[in-house]
Amino acid sequence: MQNITYPIIILNYKNYSQTIGNIGLELTKIAENVATETGASIAVCPQTVDIGLTSQEVDIPVLAQHVDSNDFGSHTGNNLIEAIKESGAIGSLVNHSEHRLKLSDIEKIIDKSKRMNFYTCVCSNNIQTSKAISALEPNACAMEPPELIGSGVSVTTKPELVQQTLVAIKNASNIVQPLVGAGVTTATDVREAIQMGAKGVLLASGFVKAKNPREVLLNMAQALTK
Repeated sequence: MQNITYPIIILNYKNYSQTIGNIGLELTKIAENVATETGASIAVCPQTVDIGLTSQEVDIPVLAQHVDSNDFGSHTGNNLIEAIKESGAIGSLVNHSEHRLKLSDIEKIIDKSKRMNFYTCVCSNNIQTSKAISALEPNACAMEPPELIGSGVSVTTKPELVQQTLVAIKNASNIVQPLVGAGVTTATDVREAIQMGAKGVLLASGFVKAKNPREVLLNMAQALTK
């Protein structure tokens, strides 16, 4: 598995028009350039159909946005972990607020991913869910309040929630890396998240929809590494 180090910035491309095909690849090359220039750990989550293209063109970690818990068989439309890994992704987001899963399916995905040396960053939407997920010991747990996703209002504006979540994750498992996300758009948001104890941030529109994505990400990466 390609090396994931912390603290980290994970960029989720979702299904934005700015991330399709070669357009999205240009964003990823910007991310790779910033990672090289600053030494920051940056991973990207392209649209599923672009994982192969992306992983062949860059040397930073490429993650899927979603995988399913099924094994080989008649599961039309599902994202089979084996196929996602074969396409070039080294891991995946799991249970994003826009693609929720049952806890039983999350457990199957985590267990299978461990056997396959496949990285999992499982998203949660509150303290209790973060605790339950972390007990399953994915690689990372990213807490994102749903009401702040895409809002431009950073999760760091809720410091008590962030700190309580980090404690819940640590109490459940000392090997799960705690991340936060939702509304992260500036270097200050990244800096504050790290100062609160998070090991990284998960963001989407703050980078993808920025007028100058490179400048935004460069500032975030510098905040991450200083």
